[in-house]
Amino acid sequence: MTATTPGDRPSTAYLDHLASETEARRGATVAPDVAPSSLPEAVAAAVERAAEALEPELREIVERLHADPEPAFEEHRSAATLVEVLARHGVTAELGAHGVETAFRAELGDGAGPTVAICAEYDALPGIGHACGHNVIAAAGVGAFLALQGVMTGDGAPAGRVVLLGTPAEEGHTGKEVLARAGAFDDVDAAIMVHPYGQDVADQVWLGRRLLTWTFTGRPAHASAQPFMGRNALDAANLAYQAIGLLRQQMPPVDRVHATIVEGGTRPSIITERAVMRLYARSKYPDTLRDLSARLDDVARGAALMTGTEVEIAWDDGALPSLPVRTNAALTARWVAAQRRRGRDPLPAGVVSETLAASTDFGNVSFRVPGMHPLIQVSGPEVALHSAEFADAAAGPDAVRAAVDGAFGLATTALEYLADDALRTAVHDEFVAHGGPLDVPRYFE
Repeated sequence: MTATTPGDRPSTAYLDHLASETEARRGATVAPDVAPSSLPEAVAAAVERAAEALEPELREIVERLHADPEPAFEEHRSAATLVEVLARHGVTAELGAHGVETAFRAELGDGAGPTVAICAEYDALPGIGHACGHNVIAAAGVGAFLALQGVMTGDGAPAGRVVLLGTPAEEGHTGKEVLARAGAFDDVDAAIMVHPYGQDVADQVWLGRRLLTWTFTGRPAHASAQPFMGRNALDAANLAYQAIGLLRQQMPPVDRVHATIVEGGTRPSIITERAVMRLYARSKYPDTLRDLSARLDDVARGAALMTGTEVEIAWDDGALPSLPVRTNAALTARWVAAQRRRGRDPLPAGVVSETLAASTDFGNVSFRVPGMHPLIQVSGPEVALHSAEFADAAAGPDAVRAAVDGAFGLATTALEYLADDALRTAVHDEFVAHGGPLDVPRYFE
């Protein structure tokens, strides 16, 4: 019996160059002018004090969720923890909101004005826990909501509502789209959230993502005596896998296709009757994601034709599609102003390479209503999302500080949106100028 050892660790040269280029762009980029907060200083200071006073409870959220990670649609204890923290402050949250057992919803204010939603994620990755830092997202969202409690319930409270929406199942699923189709955002005018990262970034590319399953069906036969009587489904999967590699040369630079062959036969002596592939397709824009989808359909059909097999194409089987994030610059500018007050300086769009792009179901929200999805630093820039190192960072002191700073930033952004008519007009004018709302459920039909 012989064994092989893995090759050398992949070179970090490209990542090193990206880091150098990011630093060069950071040094060459003039930080955009951002108007100071339109909130009276007394109000901003009160929100800031409230966020800082919540630090012990935000640490509790960060640490409890991190120590007990739950994957998509199984976040029962995580959701209960967040509802429990809200209850300590006299806030009643609806657990199981919009027909999803692990979603929750709480509200401040009245229905006489606009409504802004703060989205809180808390699902974890199977096997590696909070390696995307959703425990920090949850803490920041709950902290923002509670930091606004005094302002929204006291004298001089702005007209309108703040909704805290607990949104499960972002990892590998599209929980926000499930909630949206159940009406969660029907009465919402704008939505905001923050995601932990290795740097403070105001606006970074998030790719749209679709899930895809190809099931190739052939004809079994004895692989030695009568192979000519078979039609090999594994051959079809192999051709399709190779075709994806060839397709990449003609794809836009930040498009991504990842594929696995999850079924490929039972015995070497039998021509494979059934082979199954699962894929992710990602792209920077909704229309380019639709184009990529059509090209992948052609790949599957072509592989089946060449091998005399049949193929079943199942798009978004088990998870609804995610659109790219459409960042609202007017909202994001309010976030930047708040973070500068906290001693942070989020990088503008274009400083961090767009090749470092993942996906999020918040994109679907951002094509329904104006939205922002900035990034807040909890680790060094060399630490990758979905790594054990990032999971460690998501429980450290920088994660707690990010939860407090994030809570303040989300709270003041929400409050300015409600209280500042000119800002609200700018937010919605920008949204319309970029195409307005999209019919998300029917976009890929």
